[in-house]
Amino acid sequence: MRRRAEQEAEKARKFALEKFVKELLPVVDSLEKALETMEEGASEVHREGVSMTLKMQLDVLNKFGVESIEPHGEPFDPQVHEAMTMVPNPDLDPNTVMDVMQKGYLLNGRLVRPAMVVVSQKPIEPLAAQGVKKSP
Repeated sequence: MRRRAEQEAEKARKFALEKFVKELLPVVDSLEKALETMEEGASEVHREGVSMTLKMQLDVLNKFGVESIEPHGEPFDPQVHEAMTMVPNPDLDPNTVMDVMQKGYLLNGRLVRPAMVVVSQKPIEPLAAQGVKKSP
């Protein structure tokens, strides 16, 4: 009976932590976007402040078992990726993650948010190249 109560308490703690992490992820996204979009002439002090704040936020999340999913160049995995669009690309194998629109995150190995990605697909060949003739 005691063991079951401990397991239930641990499950409740993990669920509460998951909700908390989901609420913090948009803050991480905003800090990353702020760094990406800072103009060249932006004050180095401001850039460093945002960078340090982001690092502190990520360190705290990592301390509690949160890891980011950054699948650029990896095969598409529907278990942890959400395909936002597919783009023909002759340079990549089909179903390869070409771009990451939003990072995904795991909490102690469990998916909290899938990575939103752009996936490559085989280029569409013109009908003539496929040996198909147009009907008159």
